[in-house]
Formats: sequence, structure tokens, C-alpha cells
Amino acid sequence: MGSSFIATHNLWSPEQQEAADRLIAQLSELELRQVRISWGDQHGILRGKTLEVGHFVSAMTEGKDFQTATLIFDTTNNPAVPPFAARGFGDERLTGLPDGVLVPDPTTFRVLPWVDGTGWVLAELYYRNGERVPFDTRGVLQRQLAALADDGYTYTTGAELEFYITRLVDPKLTFADSGWPPAPPSVTALSHGYQYLTENRGDEADGILSILRDNIVALGMPLATVEDEWGPGQVEMTFDPLPGTATADNVLLIRSAIKQICRRHGYHATFMSRPAFPNIVSSGWHLHQSLGTAHASNVFPGENGALLSDVALHFMAGLLEHARASSVLTTPTINGYKRYIANSFAPDRIAWAEENRGAMIRVSGARGDGSTHLENRIGEPAANPYLYLASQLISGRDGIARKLDPGPSADEAYLADVPLVPATLDEALGCFESSELMRRELGDVFVNYLSTVKRNEVARFNAAVTDWEQREYFEVF
Repeated sequence: MGSSFIATHNLWSPEQQEAADRLIAQLSELELRQVRISWGDQHGILRGKTLEVGHFVSAMTEGKDFQTATLIFDTTNNPAVPPFAARGFGDERLTGLPDGVLVPDPTTFRVLPWVDGTGWVLAELYYRNGERVPFDTRGVLQRQLAALADDGYTYTTGAELEFYITRLVDPKLTFADSGWPPAPPSVTALSHGYQYLTENRGDEADGILSILRDNIVALGMPLATVEDEWGPGQVEMTFDPLPGTATADNVLLIRSAIKQICRRHGYHATFMSRPAFPNIVSSGWHLHQSLGTAHASNVFPGENGALLSDVALHFMAGLLEHARASSVLTTPTINGYKRYIANSFAPDRIAWAEENRGAMIRVSGARGDGSTHLENRIGEPAANPYLYLASQLISGRDGIARKLDPGPSADEAYLADVPLVPATLDEALGCFESSELMRRELGDVFVNYLSTVKRNEVARFNAAVTDWEQREYFEVF
């Protein structure tokens, strides 16, 4: 295959080059009309371009031009800095918002089963000089995985994602409703709720759940279970564990696939943690994780009757030590902090316990069980998956390096005398910005960048007059 931008800057591994060669050879028999090149932005939302097949072949050597302007947006595309300010995020290469280059990762290529003749591939964002854009969050995770490999470990994760499916009543497509942000769609419940894990409730939702299940499996995702959760139309999907970036890559595509497929069938899916529905039950993202070595796939189980190995205890202690500092990465929205309610199956304080779903860190598995691992229950389902996983590696590696002690198990997780998780995104940002560890591992430029984007959201939230304020003050005063 000819060499150009990708080859000149040596951006592919031998495995990626082999995958690219195979893919080009197979394109004609796949009978594709187009290929979506998708990039996970700072919020974990897919952005990209749809290419005709011939143009996609060119992009497999040259990459595809892409606007760095997407980097300046908060969640609803409000610029967090003046668009053409020099060094708006501390990186002079962004001055003027020049084109970057999306470089596809051919190992991620899939055919989308819900779109006729359409392929999909994940991409990474580079400047035109071949340097990785420092705000590319897949790169953030890859750097942490490389550091972990230098420490002699591998990383395996599995995801449990909770979300709501609702019936779409009015998509709010008037121009007046299409602002920053647009008006939320009007919806009604998919099914009655509050019958946790009952077969009848699951069957009420089977029409759309079966469609989602078939498409997710057709994508090659390691789907394990589809479960009726507590709230009306609340669903949990669990996925088998995978190494490296695979879980994060998959979550990025799965969330987008679920939203697209639901919309095509008259439904609206949301990964918002706590939608404004009466009597709501919050949604979370529980991350299962373990470390391995060249000699053992999982080094977390203890020996001789111990629950956890020393490595696992130190790693877990790091997660606890830096839970507040990493909260912006695990819970990046204002809404996500409204999930942390005592006795709600979501943690409200920074504690660990054995097989206890009230604790932030649940040790999953019994003594002597070779599959024993850690489940972090802190995350919200809207989290950028690369930053969520990176936060765990940053924190856990520091715990191992410093041989931190996690302290005693908190058997009564909601009564433990331990620090609370941040109560707001604003509080979490203060912890993030002041963390020496986060600045050392992520760099000042990235910490300042993400903080600027998120503080723009906080400022817009604080400036908005809420329904609560209208009810509280409008008549009384």
C-alpha cells in the first residue's frame, strides 16, 4: 500500500497496517456505499465524516481533514473560549482553528447493521505536522496504558451501563426549539417501573430491546446480559471484560448505536444520569477492572485466605486516595452529581467493601476465587470512556508506586467516617485543578483545557433561572 501522511509520520503499528491491507482487499466484497470515520470528542460523543468508499481508501493513507474547532465546544456546542483567540487553550497550534487530520484505526472497522451499506471506523486526531492533538482523549488513555505496561502490568475492564429508553412523542424539530441547547424531546415511559429485574417488565420492553440486542451482537460487541432495571424503561447492559482500550472503544460506539437505533424506531435513549422524571432512579456506569502480568491474567485475587493481593490493595487505595481529584473524569456533568444519594445504590462517600453495592469500590468475588476484581461504582453513564479508564490507571498506578493502604472495609458504606464524594461539578473541578498527580500525569495543558470547557458549562448553569427558583420565589416575593 502506498505511503503518505500515515506512513510518513509512522502512525500505525504493524498490526494496524496489516488490518488496513486486509480491509482494502475486502472492500469490494463488502458492497459498501460509504464509511463513517468517527472520532470520540472531549465529551465522549462521536463526531466525524461520512466518506464515499473511494475517498475512504484515500483516507487510509492520507487520513481525513477535520476541524479542530470541535475542541472548543462544551456539551451543547457553546464555545468555551473565544473561537479565534490565540492560544485559547494554551496550545498555540490551535490558533485560528486550523484543520487537523483524522487517522482511522483499521483494527476498529465494523459494518453497521442498522444502516444500509455503511462501514464505521474509529479515528484519532492529529495536527498536520503529524503530532497527536493533546486533547485527543483516546491518546490520553493510550499513554496511561503504555505507562502501566512499563510498570509490568496489563489492564482488563468490563462495563455495566445503565440508561433509559423512552417513547418519543415530539422530537421538537421547530427552528425555535433548535438552540444552544436545543429543547429536549417530549417523551413518555417505555414501560411501568419499580419491579426490579422482573420478567414481565422486561417483556414489556422486548420490542426495542430485541432490536438493540441483535444489532449490538451483530457489531461484534461482547454483550453478556440485558436487564430490566429499577426505573420505568431503565435498562442495564453488561459486557464481558476486554484488555486495553477495547472497553472504552466499545462503550463509545455502543452508546451512539443505542441512541441511533432507538431514534429510528420511534424511541429516545438517554445516558443522562438523572433525567427529570417523577420518582426517578439514577443511572450509573460500574467499571469492573483488574491488572495482569505476563505470567498471570489477573493478579488481584489474594492467597492463603486473603481477599486481595497486595497489588490489588495498593491499586484500590490509589482509587480511593484520588477519587475526588478524578471525579471530573468519572462524572463530568452537572447532572451526574445528583446521583450521589445515600442508600440509593450509588456511593455518596469514598469507601470500599467486600460484595457491598453501597460502597464506591466493591470487591467482587470470594476468597480463593481467581476472578476476584474491583468494581468502581462511581461513574456516570455519560462519562468519556477514555478519561474514565485513564482516571483509574492514574490513581491506581500511584497507589501501587507509593504502596498506599486502603484502610478497613466499610461494612456500613453509607455510615463510614470517610470523605464524601464531591457534591457538585464545581467542587470536583477544584479538586481536579489542584491535584498534583493529575497535572503530572495529564499535563497542565490538558487539565487547564478540560477545566475551561467544564467551567463554561457550570457558568451557563449558574446563569440560568431554574424551575425551582421560579416556584420558590416568584409568588412569595
